[in-house]
Amino acid sequence: MTKEQLENILSKYPENKKDGLLPILQEIQHFQGHLTDELLTMVGKYLNIPLNKVYGVATFYDQFRFHPQGVYHIRICRGTACHLAGSSTFLEELEKQLKVKAGGTSKDRKFSLEIVNCMGACDSSPVVQLNESFYSNVTPAGLDRLIRTLKEKTE
Repeated sequence: MTKEQLENILSKYPENKKDGLLPILQEIQHFQGHLTDELLTMVGKYLNIPLNKVYGVATFYDQFRFHPQGVYHIRICRGTACHLAGSSTFLEELEKQLKVKAGGTSKDRKFSLEIVNCMGACDSSPVVQLNESFYSNVTPAGLDRLIRTLKEKTE
């Protein structure tokens, strides 16, 4: 993100107004895909908020990312219902097949994998999210098809 692009986002919000923090962070992430230390520092200075407070807000909400995500961002629900339905097995399988650990992004930046505490779809467990699409009642065969399809698209 260039300085000009950041200034364009910041110009929509009054300086020194703390209530602009969340929408500014959301816009930056929407534009850039993730938040960086440098951007958080600049936002803090603009809003006159100490950097540790900016980090506190950014790390409190799970919507914010601090590393680039893959073209295919996969989220695995690990809530109680999904856990009981075998989501830990799915997580292990995804880590092995995609060669990426939970919380990370593959070296080629095609896949990122994230664990989520709950997606709120307990009656449809286990649940997997791929970018903006949700897959419920996932089976090992269904997960395998999904992985094969994604790999074919990236080759």
